[in-house]
Amino acid sequence: MYILSLDSTAVAATVALCDSEKLLSLTTVQNGNTHSQTLLPMVEETLARFALRPLDIELFACSAGPGSFTGVRIGASTIKGLAFDTDIPCLGVSTLEALAQNLIGFDGLLCPVMNARRNQVYNALFDCQNGTITRLCDDRAIALDALDEELSAIHDKPIYLVGDGYELALKQLSKCAAHIRSTPILLRTQNAYSVAQVALALYESGVRTSDRELVPVYLRPCQAERERLERLEKEQAAHA
Repeated sequence: MYILSLDSTAVAATVALCDSEKLLSLTTVQNGNTHSQTLLPMVEETLARFALRPLDIELFACSAGPGSFTGVRIGASTIKGLAFDTDIPCLGVSTLEALAQNLIGFDGLLCPVMNARRNQVYNALFDCQNGTITRLCDDRAIALDALDEELSAIHDKPIYLVGDGYELALKQLSKCAAHIRSTPILLRTQNAYSVAQVALALYESGVRTSDRELVPVYLRPCQAERERLERLEKEQAAHA
């Protein structure tokens, strides 16, 4: 089963082609937020390398968020465009769950952290034991000090950070620092193969989504919307 997957939710842009669980190709570029220019050529090069067309793909998948608002939109739009007017399933997966998938061989608490600005991270917690990952909470935006308090209550297992907020979290998660273990650098960033494997598990469980049904997941309003709401709150307070 050919799966074409991608992730553009952070600085890294990554595209993978899989035959079910078998990885055929993985391309990752960290060239700043240039995904609108680089992502589609990466997809085209991947397909050309195997003499495939979009219609040969049996499952399209992308990280649907959370992450960079622009990056999330670009990834979802690219997959929707590739699957447009076809009956090929088109699945969006949690960026955080895909990041946890990077660490499937590490027993302990998997803690994806993506920089959400304002001293917050996008985060979810997963338990990994003997190659099985179990989600412990929903995707969320959480202040780093609140995450530090939560993790400091865990004393019975190692903690593995993963994601573009790795260095930021490592510096600020002081109360749980004794339980944090180093994550290999090649596993810290988004990986389209992990996206494919999360999507494959959904597909095998019976989940089907069309290109029309695929929608980005932002978790919180964008900066422009937050600023608009803050301005309205100040105006309302001034007239109260």
